[in-house]
Amino acid sequence: MQSASYDAIVVGSGISGGWAAKELTEKGLRVLLLERGRNVEHISDYVNATKGPWEYLHRGGRTVAMEEAYQVLRRDVLNEKNLAFWVNEQESPYTEVKRFDWYRGYQVGGRSLIWGRQSYRWSDFDFEANAREGIAVDWPIRYQDLAPWYSHVERHAGISGSIEGLEQLPDGQFQPAMPMNCAEELMTGRLKQKYGGTRRMIIGRTANATEALPGRAPCQYRNACWLGCPYGAYFSTQSSTLPAAAKTGRLTLKPWSIVTEVLLDRTKKRASGVRVLDAVTNQTTDYKARVIFLCASTLNSTWLLMRSATDIWPGGLGSSSGELGHNLMDHHFRAGAEGNIEGLDDRYYYGRRPNGVYIPRYRNLFGDKREYLRGFGYQGSARSQGTRDRCGVQGRCRDAGTLALRRNGVR
Repeated sequence: MQSASYDAIVVGSGISGGWAAKELTEKGLRVLLLERGRNVEHISDYVNATKGPWEYLHRGGRTVAMEEAYQVLRRDVLNEKNLAFWVNEQESPYTEVKRFDWYRGYQVGGRSLIWGRQSYRWSDFDFEANAREGIAVDWPIRYQDLAPWYSHVERHAGISGSIEGLEQLPDGQFQPAMPMNCAEELMTGRLKQKYGGTRRMIIGRTANATEALPGRAPCQYRNACWLGCPYGAYFSTQSSTLPAAAKTGRLTLKPWSIVTEVLLDRTKKRASGVRVLDAVTNQTTDYKARVIFLCASTLNSTWLLMRSATDIWPGGLGSSSGELGHNLMDHHFRAGAEGNIEGLDDRYYYGRRPNGVYIPRYRNLFGDKREYLRGFGYQGSARSQGTRDRCGVQGRCRDAGTLALRRNGVR
């Protein structure tokens, strides 16, 4: 068993793990970044990013054999274009007592390579909700405490969006917003006419840069983000935080490193390091550090703490409250409504905007009272009827349009 020491260890290289590595190295710490999956190099490993549909054996679709091999992934996102960014279900099978759609991506960058990129700030309607409703535990912070950090992240990540002045959805440090298409503009006007300012449709706030950032080009409106972006236009570990951390010279990245246990200093009752199984050689190594960041996703971070149970914390490392493994937050997916918009036959579009529209929360605000607590928002988009492409840049649609809205969760 080998051993090595660092100032900080970060487990998981996805969105939060990449950020932790960037911030810690830039503050002068020597950081070990551990990823259980393979390495993915920016640009060179986006092998399908510039292919045309005719270059795929099955035109980018799925086969019966793929559906049999990927019983969970087949529920929604299974296709031959980006299959390498999802776990092999034969090697890493899902275990479900009852259905729960949690799709895993084990590689450097994690799901920062395949996420939806919608990026919204919480407001004090969210931070104060527990205290106002007498539920659970009050948040120890409020919006103003977090606002500077939102700005810090938005400037580096490159979030495009519009300034709206909504109390329930604070504005941020946005790059220029992507334009709505003609059907979305039409619906925006109709909502304003019917509801005034109480219900509003806005362009999505997305981690797709519309202006160049250091080492990154602006969005090319290809709507192929889920294949990896060779332009670095959307925020990912590969395009943004990993280069920043590597630039400091204080980062050590180790892919194929499965963390099996968080080590405990029993005298101090503090985490002292991690135990790592090399997925290639099966060799085990203990790494020590003063700071441990678990950024291995909601479920895997919890799994790791539970695996690290001791007689001090039999329910899992640090589980004195008994809440470890409880209170997972999920949101609705593919639940909503759609309808047809007649007309717009004289309009055309070009480009493929990788973003939709958003209707911010409007329930249980400013005196409005419903039978349920809190509220919800809608994400959606409009597209030209008879095509699968969203209407794109410049907002020009052809033929009658279809507007689809998806409810994104009750807070």
